Amino acid sequence: MFEALGQRPADLLRSLLPVIGLVAVMLGIYSYRPNAASYIGFNLLLTYAIPVALAAFAQMFIIAAGDIDLSIGNFVSLVTCIVAVVLPASPVLGGAILLLLVLAYAAMGMLIHARRLPSIVVTLGFSFIWLGIAVLILPRPGGLAPDWLAALVRIRTPLAPLPVWALFVLSLLGHLLLQRWSFGIVLRGVGGNPKAVARAGWSVLRAKAVLYGLAGFFGVLSGLVLTGIATSGDANLAPNYTLLSVAAVILGGGEFVGGKVSPVGTVLGAMTLVLMNSLLTFMNVNSDWQLAAQGLILIAVLAARTAISKLETRSAHAHVKLSIGR
Repeated sequence: MFEALGQRPADLLRSLLPVIGLVAVMLGIYSYRPNAASYIGFNLLLTYAIPVALAAFAQMFIIAAGDIDLSIGNFVSLVTCIVAVVLPASPVLGGAILLLLVLAYAAMGMLIHARRLPSIVVTLGFSFIWLGIAVLILPRPGGLAPDWLAALVRIRTPLAPLPVWALFVLSLLGHLLLQRWSFGIVLRGVGGNPKAVARAGWSVLRAKAVLYGLAGFFGVLSGLVLTGIATSGDANLAPNYTLLSVAAVILGGGEFVGGKVSPVGTVLGAMTLVLMNSLLTFMNVNSDWQLAAQGLILIAVLAARTAISKLETRSAHAHVKLSIGR
């Protein structure tokens, strides 16, 4: 039956884990709040899933390169400060700064590759740079999101609320970029086997710059949406997005072995984490324990993957022994 679906049983089970996790959390929410299964309910529950999913996409491109980004949370916070302070006063200057941030991310990727520096150290250093610039721009929470941005995130869409449509489009865009775009195969190969990419005639440096540039682009989008939702900026608005983005990619089927990421799974992982916070709130769980609960979910998913891999290995060994016996 599994072969008819075009996947091995173990691969199918791995791909279903994000769906199973999301469904389990949604059932828990509905058991506490039955009215959540409505247009308004979905809109309220998933509003903050959009910026989290965008930040997770930024992390996904870094993990696809075989690296990890410890600066995305402070980067998103910096973007909210620019959007709330600079963009309303001077749209051209604000847009130019945001473009420079994307280019800075691409340059960071080139620096890591050219100097063979550990990404965890470089991105940690940049996290302090982003935070310092954000504090200089906006020492305390404030500013005001542009009217067009605040209106954009509150559009009432037909059939389903805006977050549902936005997350669907994001999943489709990520799938097209990494799975259907011919250069997407090269981008995934950079993390998995950069030597093979180089032997095929592709520039690994260029591919890394593209991956990091895409990360910067989606980080900027995350900051834009978050500012529209919060209506203001804050240098400490999204530091937890760093851990959330990593958790979303891993929950969605990604692995720290470069090239193994899932755009659709990443979106599902981000939705699961955001909805889990809502569920824990409904259960009157102290906010201090919510991060611990997210960690336990991540550990449970990784344990399930390990168990599936072991079952697959045992099944393969048994098949080999059976073949030898024949």
